[in-house]
Amino acid sequence: MYQDFGLFCGSNPVIKLSMQYPVIDPIILSLGPVALRWYGLMYLLGFAAVYVLGQWRINNRPQSLNTRWDPDQLSDLVFYGAMGAVLGGRVGYVLFYGFERFTGDPLYLFRVWEGGMSFHGGFLGVLVAMVLFGRRYEKDFLAVTDFLAPLCPIGLGFGRMGNFINMELPGRVTESSLGLVFQCQAVRDLNPMCFGVWEGAARHPSSLYQAATEGALLFVVLWWLSLQPRAKGVLSGAFLLGYGLCRFMTEFLRSPDAHIGFVLFEFVSMGQLLSLPMVIAGGALLYWSRRPAQ
Repeated sequence: MYQDFGLFCGSNPVIKLSMQYPVIDPIILSLGPVALRWYGLMYLLGFAAVYVLGQWRINNRPQSLNTRWDPDQLSDLVFYGAMGAVLGGRVGYVLFYGFERFTGDPLYLFRVWEGGMSFHGGFLGVLVAMVLFGRRYEKDFLAVTDFLAPLCPIGLGFGRMGNFINMELPGRVTESSLGLVFQCQAVRDLNPMCFGVWEGAARHPSSLYQAATEGALLFVVLWWLSLQPRAKGVLSGAFLLGYGLCRFMTEFLRSPDAHIGFVLFEFVSMGQLLSLPMVIAGGALLYWSRRPAQ
């Protein structure tokens, strides 16, 4: 089990150069029993951004697409993708990060209000959704994923901003001026010696790093690639490779889940382990896409 021992909520020279983590109420507004949360809003903004950018590609860069698209198909694509991301994200989290708890309490899978979503599970869910979508509209699988690939990073970026607002995904302890001081309630699993309000050390804001890399940076690269016609599989392969590398590198600054810790060689996290197949698959797909046309 991974824990940041030796940290406590007291005087520490590290925090003198670091800002406190901004405390944002996760609930935007409440109307009786119904609450609008920032995290849910980030998901909605992400799906909306995918739709708007997809519409732009259809209207302004039809020559860059490997198959014909119309607005009704785009709406269904976003719906299929959203269902795959949400359902797969929950199932993936339970299987990858909470399987032991699930075996003792199967209903844990359905208690979504307790939190827990996994990108890699959501990614697998989206792949299944794209297979079903392709069958319905008789579209080639890679043609569908090539269309979707440049749109996904902006949604991932919104999701990471939701993590930041919720004070989730605390990073590893740092003396860098980039570090932020987390509240004890956000890091108690990592540092059980943290008492009071604020932890006595700064941590990397890893959710912001991942929003900047797998969100903004990956979006810029893939969007630029998508502006011109590409061989089938190039955009899908670039997404797999790019996301896998971004996630693998930023995980070195993110604390592994306390109840799992490092899963390989005492320094590889579950997120890194799950990202390695994406890197391999992305590289293989890019190599395959360079083959001479038959």
